[in-house]
Amino acid sequence: MTAPSSEQDKLVRVLARGDVLALAFGAMIGWGWIVLTGTAIQSAGSLGAILAFIVGGLAIVLVGLTYAELASAMPKVGGEHVYSYRALGHLPSFLCTWAIILGYLSVVAFEAVALPTVIEHLAPNYAVGHLWTIAGWEVKATWVAVGVGGSLAMMLINYFGVTTASLVQKVVTGMILLAGVMFVTGSLFEGEAINMMPLFAQGDNGTMAGIIAVLVMVPFLFVGFDVIPQAAEEINLPYKAIGKVLMLSVILAVVWYALIILATSLALDSSELAASSLSVPDAMGALFNASWASNLMVVAGIAGIITSWNAFYIGGSRAIYALAKAGMLPAPFGKLHPRYKTPTNAIFLMGFLSCIAPFFGRPALVWIVNAGGLGIVIAYLFVAISFMVLRVREPDMPRPFRIRHGKLCGTLAIVLSFGMACLYLPGSPAALSGAEWSIFAGWSVLGIALYIHALYTYGRAYSDRHMMADL
Repeated sequence: MTAPSSEQDKLVRVLARGDVLALAFGAMIGWGWIVLTGTAIQSAGSLGAILAFIVGGLAIVLVGLTYAELASAMPKVGGEHVYSYRALGHLPSFLCTWAIILGYLSVVAFEAVALPTVIEHLAPNYAVGHLWTIAGWEVKATWVAVGVGGSLAMMLINYFGVTTASLVQKVVTGMILLAGVMFVTGSLFEGEAINMMPLFAQGDNGTMAGIIAVLVMVPFLFVGFDVIPQAAEEINLPYKAIGKVLMLSVILAVVWYALIILATSLALDSSELAASSLSVPDAMGALFNASWASNLMVVAGIAGIITSWNAFYIGGSRAIYALAKAGMLPAPFGKLHPRYKTPTNAIFLMGFLSCIAPFFGRPALVWIVNAGGLGIVIAYLFVAISFMVLRVREPDMPRPFRIRHGKLCGTLAIVLSFGMACLYLPGSPAALSGAEWSIFAGWSVLGIALYIHALYTYGRAYSDRHMMADL
């Protein structure tokens, strides 16, 4: 059988330091900080939510450190795919990368549903043309059209090259930061500390249940720093600097979420939070006592949708491309555009799946997000284990960005990643629902089928030769 093309065209190194930082930070802040901040405060209390994000953020920082060292040591497209192959072998490498692709696709699908949702706050009642009802929610034609239109626009931006995509990323991330600074500053001057009560919410199952419910959100909200390793072959930086920029992006995201929760809890009391559908824009409007301020924050949320959407088109398409180049997925997904040097078929696949999401309406948003969150933490666990294996088995491997106390950090990253994965299992306060397990199971079955097909078509030997040539 014919093996995937040994294409001479290569990805081009064009991303500078600012491009990379905007790519990862913009991916992590996305739209979630607009729509989920109020839910987090109500679930855990103001201080409880901040604590949950700091604890969850610490876990992500530890995982991020393992990524930073591995990304500087093996700056190859595919990130997790390369690290897990070198440490664990062929099948674990596929499972790790397939899991993170589910995470990327969940974010891309999330944004395709989030965009028409947020437009409703700027143009109420624009959704018309009833199509069908899913889980009690009416899917409207114009609502779907906005989501599909946004998906196609993001697909085209990525089709025409990573330079175009990175320029969009920098400009839009700057807009979000400006709005965020206004929001936090306004809350410190105009907010009231009494609004932060209760500091810790007491739910039916106790305080910890609320904090755990917020912790489950963290992997989904912080996914994005791992886009840097996916695009490693397009980054024009010293290898040591790749690790430093990755860690800086994670730390900035932790600080961002903590400050947004603080500002929201200072601006709105518990009853106002309960009545709010979008707490951050409502908090901004309350602080400045003006509708323009609320609308500005909605626009910042749209900007967040764009940055996250854009980054995960990049990350997801590069992960699919890496698997195809290694003979673990059908060869057409390993094709690069001759002029733009983008993995066009992988981008088209991301775009197709993103366009489908709005047809399932808003209820599918939660199902996809939670199923994708499990895929993300599984990939983090694989990377942490790979880090430890390589530290033991290849202690002398060149590591331009070498973290101190590596074995302790790696062990903690494994424990915390495993702990986050357990939060999704039956018996946990945040266990996945039947629909969410169905999505995860369906994705797993699809991956196994494609993996077996690729092995039969191209052979294990081709894949091993390709991977060893890169390593």
